[in-house]
Amino acid sequence: MKEEDILRKKLSANDTPFKVPDNYFENLTSQIMDQLPEKKAVPQAPKPTRWQRIKPLFYMAAMFVGAAMIIKVANFEMNKNTIEQIDDYELAVAEDRYINEMVNESMMDDYSLYVYLTSSEYEYN
Repeated sequence: MKEEDILRKKLSANDTPFKVPDNYFENLTSQIMDQLPEKKAVPQAPKPTRWQRIKPLFYMAAMFVGAAMIIKVANFEMNKNTIEQIDDYELAVAEDRYINEMVNESMMDDYSLYVYLTSSEYEYN
């Protein structure tokens, strides 16, 4: 431990070996500013035209119109198929109604009607 104590006394551990010259920081800022090159003026961005300001809104509106048209076409195709199915259904219901009326007015029993519709060689009573 003696050696360490001797070394600490020699190096004076409480004092730092580095020192700043007197009045160094008083003129430091002005010296650094003098050494910097002249700053060029930053060119200002050109003012956007009316079209450049409206263009994003126009594109967004075009996108929504396109999406609406796609939905409209898809919906039209689905409705077209549905309308065809409804027409077929209404035709079948109408045919059934007319057939039921004809059967009721013909005064034929079920078997005679069956024979008549199958075109069998049977004499009616």
